[in-house]
Amino acid sequence: MKLILLGPPGAGKGTQAQRLVEKHGVPQLSTGDMLRAAVAAGTEVGKRAKAVMDAGELVSDDIVNAIVSERIDQPDCARGFILDGYPRTLVQADAVEAMLASKDMKLDSVIELIVDDKALVGRIVKRAEEAAAAGQPVRKDDNPEVFDERLREYYKKTAPLTGYYYAKGVLRNVDGMKTIDAVSEEIEQVLASL
Repeated sequence: MKLILLGPPGAGKGTQAQRLVEKHGVPQLSTGDMLRAAVAAGTEVGKRAKAVMDAGELVSDDIVNAIVSERIDQPDCARGFILDGYPRTLVQADAVEAMLASKDMKLDSVIELIVDDKALVGRIVKRAEEAAAAGQPVRKDDNPEVFDERLREYYKKTAPLTGYYYAKGVLRNVDGMKTIDAVSEEIEQVLASL
């Protein structure tokens, strides 16, 4: 099972990815986590990433691709993986396709969580209120202005991936406005049909 979960920030990708990890025993590959792990492990790619990050710059697609490629070669990815937060652009999507092809792999599915933008803002406001009420730290992106900027960025850079994966025949849409359990159930139905 090689999956990508797509959808705007706040759509529930992280929650659903975690459920898939628990149910199917495949790792969720977060580019942020992988970058930190590669740097901590001192791998060749990790050293390159550290130099760029220490200079206060964004890590290039080439470095991220190398880290993703390195991670996919780990034994726990033998049964599959869920890409989280990557690819985010068409250039990155092409790179992922080429990298997987070089390993004789291909994506099984790209699942897009379809959500209503206004409802998403309501979700993040509610999440912030619940965190504050429970005495937990509020995520800095759980602020309507910050969230709105992230949403615009998503539509500008990441939303075009929908058409890209639709053209490849691997895109499946799931109603992300349902309850968490109902969304999980719909994702499982998609996976069962593969």
